[in-house]
Amino acid sequence: MVDAGSVPLVSGADVEAAAELLAGVVRRTPLEHSRGLADRVGGPVWLKCENLQRTGSFKIRGAYTRIARLTDAERARGVVAASAGNHAQGVALAARLLGTRATVYMPESAPLPKVAATEAYGARIEMFGQTLAEPLLAAAEHAQRTGAVFIHPFDHPDVIAGQGTVGLEVLEQCPEVATVLVCAGGGGLVAGMAAAVKARRPDVRVVAVQAAEAAAFPGSLAAGRPVALESMSTMADGIAVPRPTDLTFAHVQGLVDEVRTVSEEELSRALLFCLERAKLVVEPAGVAAVAAVLADPAAFAPPVVAVLSGGNIDPVLLLKVVQHGMAAAGRYLSLRLQVPDRPGSLAAVLAELAAVGANVLEVEHERTTTRLGVGEVEVFVVLETRGPVHAGEVIAALRRGGYAVTTE
Repeated sequence: MVDAGSVPLVSGADVEAAAELLAGVVRRTPLEHSRGLADRVGGPVWLKCENLQRTGSFKIRGAYTRIARLTDAERARGVVAASAGNHAQGVALAARLLGTRATVYMPESAPLPKVAATEAYGARIEMFGQTLAEPLLAAAEHAQRTGAVFIHPFDHPDVIAGQGTVGLEVLEQCPEVATVLVCAGGGGLVAGMAAAVKARRPDVRVVAVQAAEAAAFPGSLAAGRPVALESMSTMADGIAVPRPTDLTFAHVQGLVDEVRTVSEEELSRALLFCLERAKLVVEPAGVAAVAAVLADPAAFAPPVVAVLSGGNIDPVLLLKVVQHGMAAAGRYLSLRLQVPDRPGSLAAVLAELAAVGANVLEVEHERTTTRLGVGEVEVFVVLETRGPVHAGEVIAALRRGGYAVTTE
């Protein structure tokens, strides 16, 4: 390990040892070129597809490394973990592969597909609390009560070393890489990747990306110590962590070049981009790196590697996020029009919309608002367009037709 003040950091050698341990256990995930991102950045951009890893995320790497290094006596007592989903699945599968029992505490808000998958890997599930903080306390108490070993999602050198093997693969698959972008919640993945990358290529820029509504690292770095957030509100449940630990904070402070944040709109737009352009299903937490590239492509020197950290998304949430992403990308357009209250007026509006290729999703009439004169009706329409330019063409066509148009 490398010493950074009072906190020893995981070294490149630690990560390489974890890679040997994980050989034949985890998948060497593909590196896919993204022409859509490359055009924006002005050079090669690659996606590291950990959404295609076993259990659907990188978490199996750290969980297996940690559990494999327990003694036989420790494994005989079983393991316990707390997670909103991805770490839960990683621990469950690692425990099964290594012949030990796993109990996982999950918040009651955890996505049902993640709960079902964790159970299918053989873990015993305990639903507890509304946020991850409550299951973490319950898991720690379970460990004290039963003697089971608590497998923290990021606060252990073995976990960080295991996650860091993603960084070794990136260097092997893209030796010329100049910038690596990694999502960050508690910081285990970016800590491990930074340790691996900086040991071999200190010139490579490592950027951590957090959801703006759950970003604990910026405030912590400004304060010079881990500081807890008072509240969080993000669709990216996989990186919604209120406070880094001393261990992950030390790694990010010492090895990571920059921490960026992305908005909910930018996350949803990135998820839609991955679906449409890369043909990849990625969860909101997993697209944070792509969201950063889309938001500010000129900020990153190519070749760029953006890590897609997970693909475990509830189909219900996927539907909502796709709709949100389409709205953020200007693909949905909401308009109010004042038209004469007489037969055929609505048909005329719809004909205008059809002529410019706008797809009508919703239509409502309003006759009682004070905005209307006598003999007028307000028509509210939600349209699907081909993007912002097309949306502008739709509005212009309606106004040329004599309609008073306001946008929502």
